[in-house]
Amino acid sequence: MDSFSALLLNGLNSSALILLAALGMVVICGLMNVINLAHGELIMIGAYTAFCMTQRAGLSFAAAVPAAFAVSAAAGAAMELLVIRRLAGKPAETMLATFGISVVLQQLANLIFGAQPQYVAIPISGHFYIGTAVVPCYNAFVIVFAAAVTAGTVLLLKKTKFGRRVSAVTQNRSMAECLGVDSARVDTLTFALGSGLAGIAGALAAPVKSVSPFMGGPYLVCSFLTSVVGGVASFAGTAAGSLLVGESTALLGGISNDVLANIAVFLMITIIIRFHPEGLFAKERR
Repeated sequence: MDSFSALLLNGLNSSALILLAALGMVVICGLMNVINLAHGELIMIGAYTAFCMTQRAGLSFAAAVPAAFAVSAAAGAAMELLVIRRLAGKPAETMLATFGISVVLQQLANLIFGAQPQYVAIPISGHFYIGTAVVPCYNAFVIVFAAAVTAGTVLLLKKTKFGRRVSAVTQNRSMAECLGVDSARVDTLTFALGSGLAGIAGALAAPVKSVSPFMGGPYLVCSFLTSVVGGVASFAGTAAGSLLVGESTALLGGISNDVLANIAVFLMITIIIRFHPEGLFAKERR
């Protein structure tokens, strides 16, 4: 039971990181209908920003997290302005272009920082016990912070003027433009928001994962799996999907090994998609 509890808590921490990574994917893919294959590199940008702020500049981790959001959001806004906007309505070309951007960003990071993995010191030391299971304080912080960011994102998109404009553009772009909504500006800000959330995921993952130019690939896959299983554009589905993927991988990996765990998770997701192709929390559309 002690080992099982430890695996559950470890899976909960992994689920929190996957949730943050998938949250940006849901904002971009679910609201803008853009499949961004450079999403993992936006996470990598956030991780390297945290590394530079803490290990190179000597600043606190509290300053590194908002900096990671800002840098990744700026990169996402530039991507949308220079590439995505010019390929509107062309999903195949958009996927190809974002894949090319991902390769370029990987190689730029490789040239600047080298292929050697970098490490960020854990900002919150210590641990506490739940029963006999040891819980690092940083893991608990990640779980709470991920829940707070998710709640803040939902409130932003559901209760604010910006969120209403995003919803209007998503549902009927031409009518929203007739009512005076600057759809191009909304697209840029939405893409920047999703990219910034990816940067936060990278910053929080940096102290527990090695930071490297190719770290974004696994997070890209997990983000896609989470958004597809939960339902595109569904925040409740994103939370449920991240919990399912994170806990399943941790539990099955503890029982057997990581390879078999990944195979079992992919098989489980395939079965879910077979019977629920729009996800577990698909929204009804007119």
